[in-house]
This record gives sequence, C-alpha cells and structure tokens, in this order.
Amino acid sequence: MNYYAVQVRTRGEEKYLKIARYLLDTYDLLPEWKGRFLWPRRKLTIRKRGVKKQSTLPIFPGYIFLESKELDPDVYQVLKKIRGFFRFLKNNQNIEPLTGADRRLLLHFLSFGEIVDKSTVYFDENKKIRVIQGPLKGLEGSIIKVDKRKGRAKVKLHLYDESFLIDFGFEAIEPAEVHHD
Repeated sequence: MNYYAVQVRTRGEEKYLKIARYLLDTYDLLPEWKGRFLWPRRKLTIRKRGVKKQSTLPIFPGYIFLESKELDPDVYQVLKKIRGFFRFLKNNQNIEPLTGADRRLLLHFLSFGEIVDKSTVYFDENKKIRVIQGPLKGLEGSIIKVDKRKGRAKVKLHLYDESFLIDFGFEAIEPAEVHHD
C-alpha cells in the first residue's frame, strides 16, 4: 500500500476531510477507489488558568494522508478543488508516495492507532528520558526538549524536506529498583 501526503490549511484538516469524504461519496468514487484517509493525531494535556483539559491535536499539522495502491486521477481532481487544499507532496506535477524515512515515520505513529496516546517514560540517574512504551519509543534521538512539569517532550520530526517541532505527552513513572545478583 502507498501513502500520499496532502498539504491542507493548518487547523482545517478536519473540515477538509469531511468535505472530501462527502464529495467522493457524492461522485460515487469511494467504492472503486479502495483507499482511505489518515489523519494521525496525538493526545495532549493542556492547562489553561489552572484547569487541565485533554486535547487531540494533529501529529503533522497541515497534512493528511491517503492510503491507496495508486492515486486515482478522478480522486485527485476532486481533492484539489476543495477549499483549503494546497498541494500533494512533492508537488502537484510530481506526486510521489511516501518512501524511506518519511514512510517509516508515518507507519510508526499509525502502529499506535490514528490517535496516539501518551508515552510511558522514566528518567535515569543522569536525568535522561527513557521511553518504556508509546509513540516516543524509537524517537529518543529526536527529542529536543523535555518539560517534566507539563509532561511533554518536544520532538523534531521531518517530512519530505521540512522539519517541525511537535509536543508529545508522556507520563513519568519511577524506575523500578534494579537488583544485581
């Protein structure tokens, strides 16, 4: 299966997806297309004025993904006419599926579901973050900053030639005592 990245208006992903699904259904393109939309998101605790609230935010702001064997020209025509569409990646004349590190990164997050939960971490004796489980597992080298109070890790992600910083939530646990026999 191939994965295609579509750049859309940031914070307009949900609206774009709703319109895209409606139009593809209206034009009866969904049954023959055999593809699906993916919008990877993350759970994050946001505190405003002392009140904690659970939020679900995109992992890749301004991007949605199409999972399909190939990009149907009719589907392409419908998607590019929707308000909020910017481009397919690499560009509209050279639409390529994700490959290499980009594909691995998307599949890494999708392996935890379309909405990823917080990671479970602990801090070693050198105060370095160690990920036990969750979406941060395997991304330790990309962690730029850790905020223990907020329970967030800022991670540098790369998609095509762009890089951006994204906050992921974590829950810290105390490391179990290690006994050496």
